[in-house]
Amino acid sequence: MGKWLLPESLADILPAEARRIEELRRLLLDLYRTYGYELVLPPLVEYLDSLLSGSGGDLDLHTFKLVDQLSGRSLGIRADMTPQVTRIDAHLLNRAGTTRLCYYGSVLHTLPRGLWATREPLQIGAEIYGHAGPEADIEALQLAVESVRRAGVPSFRVDLSHLGVVQALLDADPAAAGLSDVIFGLLRDKDVPGLAALADQLRPDTAKALQVLPTLYGDLDVLQRARDVLPALPRIAQALDALATLGRALGDQPVGVDLADVHGFQYHTGIVFAVYCPGWPNAIVRGGRYDDVGEVYGRARPATGFSLDLRELAGLLPAPIASPAISAPWGLEPALVQAVRTLRDAGHIVVQVLPGHEHEQQEFLCDRALVLRDGNWQVVPLSSPQAAS
Repeated sequence: MGKWLLPESLADILPAEARRIEELRRLLLDLYRTYGYELVLPPLVEYLDSLLSGSGGDLDLHTFKLVDQLSGRSLGIRADMTPQVTRIDAHLLNRAGTTRLCYYGSVLHTLPRGLWATREPLQIGAEIYGHAGPEADIEALQLAVESVRRAGVPSFRVDLSHLGVVQALLDADPAAAGLSDVIFGLLRDKDVPGLAALADQLRPDTAKALQVLPTLYGDLDVLQRARDVLPALPRIAQALDALATLGRALGDQPVGVDLADVHGFQYHTGIVFAVYCPGWPNAIVRGGRYDDVGEVYGRARPATGFSLDLRELAGLLPAPIASPAISAPWGLEPALVQAVRTLRDAGHIVVQVLPGHEHEQQEFLCDRALVLRDGNWQVVPLSSPQAAS
């Protein structure tokens, strides 16, 4: 086996892609700052009990574990940065009011989370802490949509769900509550026959509602159909009202509803949303509400937010155009050195051609050249005869 081979679902990021990813990172962080989000950078590795606190078994399955040689304690390489940011809000910042935080960095997964997915996403996201009202959910969703729009994705759709619908059904039926993990798994897989097989263990109204949930997907009109066929429980009505409010807040953005989308059920507590792009099998953005997760760090707080993978987002965009640059000869003459420095200080890319490599292909599109003419260094188009002088 060649020493240059990488483990499955891991890959190097080569120049053009790396440049696109870095441009996206800067673009999105600048966007989040205009909304008032402050940047935090948690460590790549933490004690395992802190990293997985309140996050559910799914994150545990995707987390690489190792032993700290200094303390002997178990460490985890983060598979998601959101719990770390929640720890920062709850334990380190400890602010009384609303806190807006954003973040970016590599995360590592033991298994790819979807078709074509990498095991080393470059995660970026934003979180709002301290406000339990729908305004925070609306802001998080609008910012997620604006992130995709600013990145240049030409077409995408937002899907909404609310875990309060399923949770209300389970809480109203003691037998269903005892089967919650099984029920959530069947709903996630849209397994209607599997849900029907549980009918003799549940109340008739609960069994009927669970079997109809996978059929409740489509545009926002699904919400009215859900009111007609689901039990008249106050928490279900509140959840459907919240989804309607969120849908209206997005204006003319294409929106769908999927009431059987229980992604992150061990973690999220209310609204959940995802952004999908035609031709791509995975959600390119996932987010939602996850109240009181900070309680394990000593402070329960309302929380909502989203995250996405910069590598995945970059892969959905057209191939980047090579950056225009200026080709310059190699030399240490003071006038040449000063001319190159002045151009670079002005923001131009100047590629100095090393001796013997004058005819090699450059990574950049050198459409101009720095040439000596009449005793002065000047920039001329490469198509000009002056470039050969």
